[in-house]
Amino acid sequence: MRIGIHTTGAWFQGPHFLHSSHLRFKLQSSVSYSKVIPCLQDECKDFLPWLRRKSGTEISSILSIGSSVYGRSLFASEFIQAGDCILKVPFNVQITPDNVLPEINSFLGKDIGNTARLSIVILVEKKMGQDSEWAPYINSLPRVGEMHSTIFWTKDDLEMVKKSAVYQETINQQAQIEKEYLSVRPALDHFPEFFEDITLKDFMHAHAIVGSRAWGSSKGLSLVPFADFLNHDGVSEALLLSDEDKQTSEVIADRDYAPGEEVLIRYGKFPNATLLMDFGFTLPYNIYDQVQICVSVPQGDPLHLMKLELLHKYCMPTPTDGHGLNSFNCSFTIKEVRSAKGKGRGIPQSLRACARILSATSIQELKELVTEAAQNDGRLARRPLKNRSREIEAHKLLLLQVFNLIQEYGASIES
Repeated sequence: MRIGIHTTGAWFQGPHFLHSSHLRFKLQSSVSYSKVIPCLQDECKDFLPWLRRKSGTEISSILSIGSSVYGRSLFASEFIQAGDCILKVPFNVQITPDNVLPEINSFLGKDIGNTARLSIVILVEKKMGQDSEWAPYINSLPRVGEMHSTIFWTKDDLEMVKKSAVYQETINQQAQIEKEYLSVRPALDHFPEFFEDITLKDFMHAHAIVGSRAWGSSKGLSLVPFADFLNHDGVSEALLLSDEDKQTSEVIADRDYAPGEEVLIRYGKFPNATLLMDFGFTLPYNIYDQVQICVSVPQGDPLHLMKLELLHKYCMPTPTDGHGLNSFNCSFTIKEVRSAKGKGRGIPQSLRACARILSATSIQELKELVTEAAQNDGRLARRPLKNRSREIEAHKLLLLQVFNLIQEYGASIES
């Protein structure tokens, strides 16, 4: 899960939270539109009373645990008004990296991060079974095979998104988790009673649970029982907030809810790529969605070397291909502009500038861009070209890049 921290005062927010035959359907699905079904399983009925006893305080009197087509969820058991506090979870019933057993912690180096430490806590508590003080919560977590974040996809599934940034990011994430596993494995080997049968697959599963359910906190990360049953709605203004003074995490309703209606919060302002990688779902319309577009200087361009020199000299994004001054292949992020007045990021200025440079057809054009930069703020090609037809050509180049990207995506999915 990607982790966000709300730095105003003492408040924090998070979370850091498709087999192939169903992949196309799930890529268009949203937890925000799930139908809520009351959960009648004993573990659902007993969970909230257990958490109330453990915390010594009321967690929520207006929410009930339910099931939807997307799994466990929370829904209103009575009418909720905007501004109502719908749940409070004290810090003393939250699981943090501090919950690592002292004897295990003594073998962990300082370089072991909070996600790996919290993953170890989950593995230990799971191994303890019903003897764990956290058993009701651990039993509520997704089991192996029940998570759909992209690190668990098959190679065939990943091939469907090979043209997107999700593909390489997933491979990088898998490699990073394996690296963390190899880093902690020597420490785990000292405790065969807990970890003798633990494999990379088990560690990756625990790691994914932390990534999709933990929230940023003063402890680094915190698993917040009951609160992590809430599903995500990208347009919700409700967040899980933690107050250091009150030592509690709470959610304030951002709108009215009728009895039986699913209650939703926003995990963060995440694009679909992040939602897919960390949580295993996407939204059919995501106001925070974005796309990565890569541009490069064609090898056959007569001005290839001069354009490369200018792109590297002036404040362009760092090349992503690792070939230094011999090439230029950069990734830019395009976001939707939602303002009726057209204000917003949309196509970044740096990408527009890059297009103006790439579309130049003469040395004179490039020299004029350098002169203009020197006469203004020093940034190259940040202003629209004075020659309107050349400015249109620059944007046609961008349009072609976007069109080609769409074509590649379509071909990748169809294949």
